[in-house]
Amino acid sequence: MTTTTPSVPRIAALDALRGFALGGIFAVNIAIMANPAGFAEGPVRAFEEMFLHNRFYVLFSFLFGYSLTLQFRSAERDGANATARTVRRLLALVAIGLLHTVFLFTGDVLFGYGVIGFALLALRGLGARSALRLAGVLYTVCLLLFVALTVARIGHPLDAAQVAADNAAALDAVRAGWGEAAAYRWDDWVGRLGPTVVFGLLNVLPLFLVGLAAGKARLLEDPARYLPHLPRVQAIGFGLGLPLSVIPVVLHIPHTEALGYISGPLLAAAYAATFLRVIHARPAVSEVFAPAGRISATVYLSQSLIAAIAFTGYGFAQAGMWSDGAVLAFALVTFALQLVAARWYTRRFRYGPVEWVLRTATYGGTARMREHARATVSGPA
Repeated sequence: MTTTTPSVPRIAALDALRGFALGGIFAVNIAIMANPAGFAEGPVRAFEEMFLHNRFYVLFSFLFGYSLTLQFRSAERDGANATARTVRRLLALVAIGLLHTVFLFTGDVLFGYGVIGFALLALRGLGARSALRLAGVLYTVCLLLFVALTVARIGHPLDAAQVAADNAAALDAVRAGWGEAAAYRWDDWVGRLGPTVVFGLLNVLPLFLVGLAAGKARLLEDPARYLPHLPRVQAIGFGLGLPLSVIPVVLHIPHTEALGYISGPLLAAAYAATFLRVIHARPAVSEVFAPAGRISATVYLSQSLIAAIAFTGYGFAQAGMWSDGAVLAFALVTFALQLVAARWYTRRFRYGPVEWVLRTATYGGTARMREHARATVSGPA
């Protein structure tokens, strides 16, 4: 059966922000995709730690929470069961994320989003203020936990020989064929599953809750409401976040990992505020990023597929063979091409392939790909 899924108004700022975040996420993920050991000590790693790491997943998680409120509104408008719809969507995310983890990239976020999304679903009745308070409590607990773990590691450095051996084994596995690489990813994922869920509840769920609060307030749907506050967000975010991020790296101060969980949200907010001001002043910039944001799951998974073809045994097996600068440049060029491809694609199709699967799972039936009528609200101009 073919169905026309409910028309959900697009929010231009939300789509553009999501597209912007995808570029930063790929620039961070590519380090592990190209070499399980990540970037080596040097300028590229320093740049990543100062300006990219712990920034864009924060923004993407916020946007996920915001988007969930749109799903609830859509269900209410259609007289449908919002809980049932959301459960089906989250289960689809879990399934897609698990496949992504095993066959492409162990750094997948979709599985975690699906699992932690059930906690957000249970908390959807919270008011905006209550959601923000709970987010603050959970994030504080997360920060204190990381401080405690950091202190516990002082005086107990990792065994360099064991780390090198583990990295070499991981490199051999990702250069191998499907079976060996999938087995390695499965074992790695299972070994990290418990800590990943705990991290998600303490670190990602608070970001979902902030997005939930913003969505309930319809914050991004009226530029007149948020634009006057953006300069202050920039001043606070950059003013506090940059020193916390840059100084430990430049001065090589050890045991400062927990600072990333303070500077990350500050800089993510500052980046988002800056981007929103840019797209308000230059609407053409929004038109560059928004198409990728509309098919964000497809773009995200295609990044892993492209990297797998380049670096693993599925394709050219180049893992560990490129300089860090070349790897980062590869990510930036690839993302630029994705922006072009997404713009071409969304002019012809309503949904990306992954979005089509998610909508089919959410609404039932089969969504029509080529119906392009779409309402857009709250453009940046």
